[in-house]
Amino acid sequence: MNGPKSPNSWQYRGLNMVNPGLDHLSNGLIDLVKTGHNVVAGSADLQYSNGLNRFAEAYPDRYISFGISEQNMVSTAAGIATTGVVPFVATFASFLGLLTCEQIRMDVAYSAQPVRLVGHHTGISLGFYGTSHHATEDIGTMRSIADLTVVSPSDGAQLEAAIRASANWDQPIYFRIGRGRDPVVYEGGTTFEFGKAHVHGFGEDLTIIACGITVHAALEAAAAMNAAGRSVGVIDMASIKPLDRDAIIEAADRSKSGRLMTVEEHNVLGGLGAAVAEVLTDEGKGIRLKRHGIHDEYSLIAPPTHLYAHYKLDGAGIRAVAEEFLRS
Repeated sequence: MNGPKSPNSWQYRGLNMVNPGLDHLSNGLIDLVKTGHNVVAGSADLQYSNGLNRFAEAYPDRYISFGISEQNMVSTAAGIATTGVVPFVATFASFLGLLTCEQIRMDVAYSAQPVRLVGHHTGISLGFYGTSHHATEDIGTMRSIADLTVVSPSDGAQLEAAIRASANWDQPIYFRIGRGRDPVVYEGGTTFEFGKAHVHGFGEDLTIIACGITVHAALEAAAAMNAAGRSVGVIDMASIKPLDRDAIIEAADRSKSGRLMTVEEHNVLGGLGAAVAEVLTDEGKGIRLKRHGIHDEYSLIAPPTHLYAHYKLDGAGIRAVAEEFLRS
């Protein structure tokens, strides 16, 4: 048992430690500390899965390992926040968005504590771990909690920008992030503002409104469709709550086909698509909306890349769904 590890074994900790995509969460927090912000971080025994091990190494006195006790972690974070320290606590989104929902509602949001909740490995990105670890309901649960901000960055650069922006945000925040192996959307970095979308363009035929990992795939789909003669735009709706209502209304007004489409790695009930539908209904926009995502089912078990293809959440799949929608 204590002999050398086989080079053929799957060393989970080692794989994550060399994955640069996991650096962004720690980078953002380290930047806050260096600029004088009194933040601490903690995780439910998953610091090597979310990259917080780098923050723990840089500031061991600012890191708490809670062990596998997610509900206790959230309640403790709320208590820490009452002392003037801003805590960032992280675990799998399936646990944070569902298991700790009561603690987030009562201890954090109702008590108006500026806790930053980081749900990682969102959607179906945990693949073989299965339904118990897939997070396809967390947008719906989190955005229905009063006074809780919900953010779904599309890549690491946007996550870091959102963390920096959080320094001046009073409300508690739920950050919905991927697994650290997500494609890069913003090569040169980006900015972030709560309540504002990042508009990559409006389309006369169709504008696709996406969040999280689906933004990169939506941009791929739009590029292919535009090359084929379509007019397709993409909106990165990283700020799900507060939502950029003006961007949605402008996309609807610019659509000559009278169509919009949302894409999310989440149940189409209660998620980004539902939020966009609410805006269109409130504003009386007579426009067709296609909500694309997981269609009210428990997701399958398979490698993430296979699942993205199966649910048509990759570039080719989003394009196929969009083309079918435009023909309907």
